Amino acid sequence: MKKYKFELFAVTAPGLESVCARELTALGMAEVVLCKGGVSFQGGLEELYRANLWLRSATRVLVRLGAFGCRDFPDLYRKALRLPWGRFIKPGTRIQVKATSHRSRLQHTGRIAETVQESAGRVLGGAVASDGGPDQLVLVRFEDDQCLISVDSSGELLHRRGYRQKIGAAPMRESLAAGILMLLNWNARAPLVDPMCGSGTFVIEGALMGMRRAPGIERRFAFMQWPRYRPGLWQVLQIQARSAEQPVEMSLIGRDRDPAVLEAASCNASKAGVEAVTLFQTAELGTGDVPEQPGLVLCNPPYGGRLGHDGALIKLYRQLGDIYRSDYRGWQGAVLCPDGPLAQALGGGFDRLDFLDNGGLEVGLYVAHL
Repeated sequence: MKKYKFELFAVTAPGLESVCARELTALGMAEVVLCKGGVSFQGGLEELYRANLWLRSATRVLVRLGAFGCRDFPDLYRKALRLPWGRFIKPGTRIQVKATSHRSRLQHTGRIAETVQESAGRVLGGAVASDGGPDQLVLVRFEDDQCLISVDSSGELLHRRGYRQKIGAAPMRESLAAGILMLLNWNARAPLVDPMCGSGTFVIEGALMGMRRAPGIERRFAFMQWPRYRPGLWQVLQIQARSAEQPVEMSLIGRDRDPAVLEAASCNASKAGVEAVTLFQTAELGTGDVPEQPGLVLCNPPYGGRLGHDGALIKLYRQLGDIYRSDYRGWQGAVLCPDGPLAQALGGGFDRLDFLDNGGLEVGLYVAHL
């Protein structure tokens, strides 16, 4: 088992595939290949554990259990029986199977899931746990009559670092915030300012990046329930991660006009262990001191689809663009917002770097060199 190599896949939100590939390459992973919706790579248990421990931009890490052509349910059942279920799932574990199907003869995703679950149960001698038992997610994807079955190694989605106890009205996933910082090539030794910080996700993720703190170091993972889980190896990786941490010397500032959301941001920073290196201030937009050293100013303002009406926000976006240009000369500026009137209201100098997914809504990452 120690030398066994898995086909692995890091799932990402749309637009974050490239930064996840960079992360995996920096971690020394083998056979890193950019794909739609994520990044494939290879590795053993150590690489699997390290990916879950360190990836900031990924949603989950999957192990490819098997792939085969299939056009009827009896064939699906027979071929699923041959897969190495016992390597990843203990008998008695409650299995949750989710299926998708595109351009394939087998279209009934509910029956696909039931068939795969029956096969796994037969191999494992029963795969339904008592109440309160652990869950193991299995993903089945059919495309052009090709079936791909994967086992989730992460459990809870990787953006759930464990520090966010309080959230605002339209929270941003931690993985998206970290991914945006990496897309912008933010230098973790340069200041970071979010003038509309909400619950502080950009600032906190920036602090974790600056400290080189592994985002998964305080949480549990699905692989910890696997039959051949190696707690000693996981402990070693945790110790190595803690020894790699470093002090933060740059300014990390979050501002918002709402004291309640700033209280939430401060609580989240405290839970993340970065309260000593972050500063949250109650301030109207356009107020507050600007650090002398140029850095990155960015924010995720409200959109019409979630927190108001587009017409009422045009003035806000115009003001935001003017503040960026007047107060942050020499800085890099970025705004996450939908394409269209709001982006246009930012004014000259802003170009769309990429499209991203924020809570199911396609938004643009608009960047200006001020």
